[in-house]
Amino acid sequence: MSRFLFVVPPLVGHVNPAVGVAAELARRGHTVAWAGVPGLITHLAGPDSEIHPCATPPRTPERPPDLRGPGALKFLWQDFLIPLAEAMAPGVALACRQFRPDVVVADQQALAGALVAERLGLPWATSATTSAELTGALDDLPLVAAWVRDLLTGLRGRIGAPPTATDPRFSPYLVLAFTTPDLTGPVTAGSGPVHFVGPSIAPRPTTPAFPWQWLDRDRATVLVTLGTANADTGAAFLTVCRQALRARAAGLQAVIVDPAGVLADQPPDPDLLSLPAVPQLDLLPHTAAVVCHAGHNTVCEALWHGVPLVVAPIRDDQPVIAHQVAEAGAGVRIRFGRTDPTRLGQAVDTVLGDPAHRAAARWIGDSFRAAGGAAAAAVRLEALATGRHLPDTGTPAVAPPGPARFTVPTAERKEPR
Repeated sequence: MSRFLFVVPPLVGHVNPAVGVAAELARRGHTVAWAGVPGLITHLAGPDSEIHPCATPPRTPERPPDLRGPGALKFLWQDFLIPLAEAMAPGVALACRQFRPDVVVADQQALAGALVAERLGLPWATSATTSAELTGALDDLPLVAAWVRDLLTGLRGRIGAPPTATDPRFSPYLVLAFTTPDLTGPVTAGSGPVHFVGPSIAPRPTTPAFPWQWLDRDRATVLVTLGTANADTGAAFLTVCRQALRARAAGLQAVIVDPAGVLADQPPDPDLLSLPAVPQLDLLPHTAAVVCHAGHNTVCEALWHGVPLVVAPIRDDQPVIAHQVAEAGAGVRIRFGRTDPTRLGQAVDTVLGDPAHRAAARWIGDSFRAAGGAAAAAVRLEALATGRHLPDTGTPAVAPPGPARFTVPTAERKEPR
């Protein structure tokens, strides 16, 4: 049996996929440990998890809620990812010495995992919990791409091995992509040995309570969520959603995830349920559409259940994921900061009324299940730990032509006017 160390950033959407893979490895008899922030890992992976604590930066500047585009990218790298890697590196190194892993599984945004493993001569796999880095998101921005490479070169000099050609975002041994080409489309060359395993969908140790008796089986349920990291930006958008969906109460009901309580002063409404958190995996089978920020976890979990989306990307990788959803025909993209109740309502009407969107969502969900999820990821990691060579599963690096990617009329893919 082998030993696997998962190195994760303090981000729910990046820990959750790893939880399913770690559980599958443990079920197969392997020993698993974690390096990261103990409180978050305990909450998501369970109280019995072996956790090696890593520090976080002593002070991270607060990201302005309206920061978008290049400014948001600069903040992500310069003010978050690079300082996080430097803070985590000593804890990751200590974890490697104490736990003695056969393989380090490093999240793509936990750069310390890759660089420390490389420095110590340990094989490491990339956990690509978002597909944005796999599709050449910066190909049209060569100066930005060069700036990121320079940041990584400087980081390697401080916490990694002597200069090499390896990009710490892409393991030369194994890149686990928790998606499929049916959603991502073509993957760029130079991303390492990418294996599409589909989303890691697994039961979570803790789930919020939900009033299941509230659901009306005779009406469509629309879930609205902006994920766990966007509470500071969502007040206006959630208000717009409430107005648009309230106007359609004759045919649907809405569940709005409101962790910051921005809708708390609204009067009770029998057709709209606002909660600080919901058991998303349990709720999605009862959902007809999802309105979200195009976070990778939320998108993949919705599509796993064949649920079409209205995506309103805010920042970071979300515009890339939103583009993938629209291009695959599984939803409609709208502008987060320029959406009024009319536009949002039209988008919801489109995904609920046009069967092509649901058909595309179901097609992608089928591809996710066929890819194998956590079990497929565990098989690849076992092979890396034992030095075995596995043949490719046949999952193409480019989405096949024909029905695999649905063609939706352009007017329906763009923002409703």
